[in-house]
Amino acid sequence: MDQQEILNRWRLVLGKYAAGQISFSEGNLNFMDMEQALDYLYGREYGEEQEIRKDKTGGSGESQLTVPYWLAKVKKLFPKQTVEIMERHALEKYKMTELLTDPEVLRKLEPNKELLKTILSLKHMMKGEVLALAREIVRKVAQELMQKLEQELRQSFFGKLNRNSSSPVRSVRNLDVKKTIRMNLKNYDTEKEQLVLKQIYFNSRMKKYNTWRVIICVDESGSMLDSVIHSAVMAGIFAKLPMLDTRLVIFDTNVVDLSGYVSDPVETLMSIQLGGGTNIAGALSYCEKLIDFPYRTMVVLVSDLYEGGGYQNLYSVSRGIIESGAKLIALTALDMEASPCYDRNAAAALAGMGAYVGAMTPEELAGFIGKII
Repeated sequence: MDQQEILNRWRLVLGKYAAGQISFSEGNLNFMDMEQALDYLYGREYGEEQEIRKDKTGGSGESQLTVPYWLAKVKKLFPKQTVEIMERHALEKYKMTELLTDPEVLRKLEPNKELLKTILSLKHMMKGEVLALAREIVRKVAQELMQKLEQELRQSFFGKLNRNSSSPVRSVRNLDVKKTIRMNLKNYDTEKEQLVLKQIYFNSRMKKYNTWRVIICVDESGSMLDSVIHSAVMAGIFAKLPMLDTRLVIFDTNVVDLSGYVSDPVETLMSIQLGGGTNIAGALSYCEKLIDFPYRTMVVLVSDLYEGGGYQNLYSVSRGIIESGAKLIALTALDMEASPCYDRNAAAALAGMGAYVGAMTPEELAGFIGKII
């Protein structure tokens, strides 16, 4: 550890009021963000003195954090164990219960995905009017996400062309070049050496399907929260499509079948219990029981693949699903950024069995499923 690294750590320990004597290494935004997050919580130790110090240094600092953004920030900056300690200190020691007890705080906050994630993390401690308000925020954000994604997902899903029939819809995107040339060869002008096109043919959009069952199996551990949100929203969109029979299963060490609520993302999201262990094999075993016609079934596992129930069990049930003829799709992330953190050894093992393994945005998954169908 070099000297500047040691100084950076001491700065975090001593706090921002040591800035005059010890400065962070130039341009190190990560340490500055960590200091702001730590000060938001542990600066409360100063009590009234904290307010005096703020007055003396007012106007030179960054914009003030709010509880939701502080929670989101610490989850990005610190390890999980540290985050759990800080959250416990916030609620138990410093009584940061604004989100849990004060309806006015929730009313003033702008509904967005970060607030949604905060509510899902704390909803088990909310009661009465606060819980009712939280549910409305979840509904509003979920509806906004659905409206944003639905058109894109439908375009990706229905954007596959049916090359077996012609369409009266004349569009360059639908142009069937091969059929147009083949059907007009009889009109070839030998003198001008030109092909005369008397009839142009277009591909039709896919319209008729046999029903496919799509089983979305979602790991509800805290690290998968973004993926849980997008999985719930996508399941709601897929449930509207007549060619898909959509089932939704969430799991930690227990398995909960939310297929009865699949058309209502709000009920789905309010049913999740973040945290706990992970038993992927147990969840896939349950999903295996939902497979009636394997060759028309897709099991979409959304998980970081860190298995708590034994990897051999995971591999055994996964192999069984694949060998039955069903398609197993293991998504290590399903969100707008699709930035996964996952068990690479488990991913490689599943891919070696014939599963599709990767990270996708919702639009990419819709196109992928459309292609399979």
